[in-house]
Amino acid sequence: MSDSAPLLVIVDAANVVGSVPDGWWRDRRGAAERLRDRLAADGLPGHAGPVEIVLVVEGAARGVESVPGVRVEAAPGSGDDRMVELVASASGRAVLVVTADRELRRRVRELGAEVAGPRTVRP
Repeated sequence: MSDSAPLLVIVDAANVVGSVPDGWWRDRRGAAERLRDRLAADGLPGHAGPVEIVLVVEGAARGVESVPGVRVEAAPGSGDDRMVELVASASGRAVLVVTADRELRRRVRELGAEVAGPRTVRP
């Protein structure tokens, strides 16, 4: 693992937003923007060191823009496939993928990433 690069945190926006039944389905883009803004303000709770946060969006949330502190990646197809690509291209960096999706967790673990559930970034 590269000690000089900050922890890469890849957040599965659809999965994290969908983890709380707060009406997100009425405004998927707005829900993803609220998650992005919370990540930009709070970073990764409980992690003292620097992090690079990537929020992967798909579907109706594809129009969400990046902000300082959070890079937004719009998946051209499957969000899961895009997250796997990001992990695969991390070049030995420490990577944390935030999702509850069992199949995605399995795929990224095979590539050396750590995984955490949505509560890691949701209040």
